[in-house]
Amino acid sequence: MSKQPLHRLGVFLAFAFLLAACSPKLDWRTVQSSQEGYSALFPGKPEKIERRLPYQNQEIPQTLEAVKIEDDIYSVSTIHLSKDQIALAPKLLEQLQNNLLGRAGVNTETAISENTFYQTANRQRPPAKDYFLEFKSTGAVEQSMRVRWITRVTPNNGAWIYQLSVLHTAPARVDARKFFSEEAYSNFFDEFHPE
Repeated sequence: MSKQPLHRLGVFLAFAFLLAACSPKLDWRTVQSSQEGYSALFPGKPEKIERRLPYQNQEIPQTLEAVKIEDDIYSVSTIHLSKDQIALAPKLLEQLQNNLLGRAGVNTETAISENTFYQTANRQRPPAKDYFLEFKSTGAVEQSMRVRWITRVTPNNGAWIYQLSVLHTAPARVDARKFFSEEAYSNFFDEFHPE
């Protein structure tokens, strides 16, 4: 082959490599979810699922917005309680936490956690706690998660219960606290703003 075609091939391959490097797998976008009272930064366009959660002989609205990017599922789950249901909030939150933490073989006292803050739409910074979970191995697949629960009282004396999480599923186990501290995950948690 002559030098000219080899040079063109080299330029084409370099251009293709640079173009691939400039095409991020994460396409960050702010999602305004006014019905659920929050805005969030998702790494892609989330799918939305709505359902009614049976709890103590009542139907409680629950919404899930989630997006899967390679080995990760980024999600925000929202439960709305009316002013007549607000008394259910502490026990419902406890049940949600126990169900998820129990799958990892821990509880709120024994789970790896980190105190943090979140920012509301009006720039207040209430405290929160992030949990870093490593689920029991299946042998072929390892799962880990970072999760945060936030409860907010609404102006009409109802409440929102939010669950923010990123679930990582891959063949190899990761150190959940270190892994989920990377910017791609921190952005998701830091840019969640309830009203």
